[in-house]
Amino acid sequence: MTDPYGQDSDPAKRISSALTDGPDRAPARAMLKAVGFTDEDLAKPVIGVATTWIETMPCNFNQRNLASQVKGGIRSSGGTPMEFNTIAVADGVSMGTEGMRASLISREVIADSIELVTRGHLFDGIVCLVGCDKTIPAAVMALCRMNVPGLVLYSGSIAPGKWRGRDVTIQDVFEAVGQHAAGKLSAADLHSLEDVACPGAGACGGQFTANTMATAVDFLGIGPASLDGIPGTAPGKRAAAEKAGRLVLDLVKDNVRPLDIVTREALENAITSIAATGGSTNGVLHLLAIAEEAGLELSIDDFDRIAARTPTIANLKPGGDYVAMDLYRAGGVALIARELAKKGLLHTEAVTVDGRTIGEIAASAEEAHMQKVVVPIESPLKPWGGLAILRGNLAPEGCVVKLAGHERQFHRGPARIFDSEEDCFQAVKAGALKDGDVVVIRYEGPAGGPGMREMLHVTAAIVGQGMGESVALITDGRFSGATRGLMVGHISPEAAHGGPLAAVAEGDVIEIDVGARELRVQLSDEEIAKRLADWTAPPHRYNKGVFAKYAASVSSASRGAVTNPT
Repeated sequence: MTDPYGQDSDPAKRISSALTDGPDRAPARAMLKAVGFTDEDLAKPVIGVATTWIETMPCNFNQRNLASQVKGGIRSSGGTPMEFNTIAVADGVSMGTEGMRASLISREVIADSIELVTRGHLFDGIVCLVGCDKTIPAAVMALCRMNVPGLVLYSGSIAPGKWRGRDVTIQDVFEAVGQHAAGKLSAADLHSLEDVACPGAGACGGQFTANTMATAVDFLGIGPASLDGIPGTAPGKRAAAEKAGRLVLDLVKDNVRPLDIVTREALENAITSIAATGGSTNGVLHLLAIAEEAGLELSIDDFDRIAARTPTIANLKPGGDYVAMDLYRAGGVALIARELAKKGLLHTEAVTVDGRTIGEIAASAEEAHMQKVVVPIESPLKPWGGLAILRGNLAPEGCVVKLAGHERQFHRGPARIFDSEEDCFQAVKAGALKDGDVVVIRYEGPAGGPGMREMLHVTAAIVGQGMGESVALITDGRFSGATRGLMVGHISPEAAHGGPLAAVAEGDVIEIDVGARELRVQLSDEEIAKRLADWTAPPHRYNKGVFAKYAASVSSASRGAVTNPT
């Protein structure tokens, strides 16, 4: 009788053989056979398929269908897929509520859960299906942490909605709330816009956080650039998912690991892509966290250095006119890479998961006739990138200012102090702000929030009321990628940890000087120290559960708000 355990293991089963091979693994195989796996299946490389499908948002809503295509590609290339689900939190849904505190925290939970399932079941490789904001960096963090062959597949951007003959996105709805509060838009008009702004599956359409990170992941090399940019509901997306399944088997068989791809040069390419597209300031936070997981040196000053030399060449919302679907039709990320490569702004030799270098991707660009989304780098939209890093007596560890969506480089005005986003939003709704004000929202940092909420509810209301060019806002919290206007976030150290922001009082004069890269309050160092000596930290908002655990372990935003032990 043939020994059922006598077969040699597939050489590509470098990891899973310890789980599936030999007579001592009979109990494990028995349990796997209960859910439909056969001896033939278990003799092949085992590939995890992580999805972030959830019914609370459109961003990830197509992932069940895409996962089935990924699994088909894995099977056709000689692997055995095992699908599992992790969580996601909808920023756009939870914005302006207590629920928004869960968003950044979910990045750590998603990364941890992908790691736990992958390590717990000894996968040989993994495909991570991602969509909404935090799922993308979380998946890359997990891949870098484990260094198991794998890739990230973006499930695609949403199509724009149509309202009164023009394209609209969720950004329009947020700003319409401010217009309605100011009496500039009727309730009926707001409701009709709400009905059509999000027409189906896919992540928010502008160069907000999801599309910023999807672009960055392609330039980082850990996402397949030819597949990620296909919109969520486009006919080619299912075929793209099948190709991703086949591609991961190539990585497993060739033993190509994430840390072979995610290098210092690749991180600089990713930063360049964010700067060139006017992308979300959240990209700073997430790339710092990815660098931490990859064991690579990266500081917020690297973002300023790269953004200062990188022109803005993509006319994308929120600062521009177009959305991700328009970019895809224009020529996609390859077109952006081509323009950046012309001026030597990319490390073109950096490799990617599909086997091509960034330079080869740039050379493959096909530009649509008469497209207006990506401009020639010789005549950029702006000579600098879409963000800058400021320091000064309010931000000794630094802070981030978005330069897309407004023209101001300088603002000086009196501080209007709010110790929570909710208090500020009520003031905005009541028309309590004046031209020239500097809105200060504090105790919203990684630990103080906890969770470093995004302030889109407030910033969009300010813009909607017509004050986007006359009011500035600073915070130790974050901004949505849909934010526009002169907004400074990620102020570090945060107020809850006794940062200088905690010392600012109503009416103190604050100066934002982008050219000088400074954020200052017109107080002496002695006065700031005196006020902080009399300051008492506010009580923690949560004393148990995940929020309390996060607040106790999270690092400064200047380090990416990570929870790794130091």
